[in-house]
Amino acid sequence: MAGFHTKTFAVYDDYMTPASAWEAIAQFIPKDKTIWEPFYGDGTSGDILSRVTGGEVIHQDIDFFENDMAEIIISNPPFDKKKEVFTRLKKLGKPFIMICPSPMLITKYLMKLFSEDESPIQIIIPSKRIQFIKMVDGVVDPVQKNKCNFDCFYYCWKMNLPRDIVWLKQ
Repeated sequence: MAGFHTKTFAVYDDYMTPASAWEAIAQFIPKDKTIWEPFYGDGTSGDILSRVTGGEVIHQDIDFFENDMAEIIISNPPFDKKKEVFTRLKKLGKPFIMICPSPMLITKYLMKLFSEDESPIQIIIPSKRIQFIKMVDGVVDPVQKNKCNFDCFYYCWKMNLPRDIVWLKQ
């Protein structure tokens, strides 16, 4: 989800995460760890994660690249910043779950960051496309068609999933 303090924020990258995306992976999110949802967007994702997990979620309108909070990081980062986000995540060294486009799996930067790591990237594959909520100037786009035309995966690191690739069932 976009919406953080930088001068390079891209308006076209302002898509919010629907509750269904977090509900679909609730069983993989530890209930006893504090979660940081670092990309503020419209401010609802933290509340949704808190409801879904029943745990503590830190969700403040602060710069991800300047802060370090909680034990686990879970978010839908701005896709135009995914290389910088994953570089920062690796530097922080905390477990994470990030929603990103499926083609990212074969990018050189992701391979370079995690291919030789003792904890490999694990993937959760949704049973259907995530229908993000498009925002324009801070409000839901009235002409959005509710049809996402690309697939996303949940990219996980140090989350101790039961398998390296987990397919969600409907």
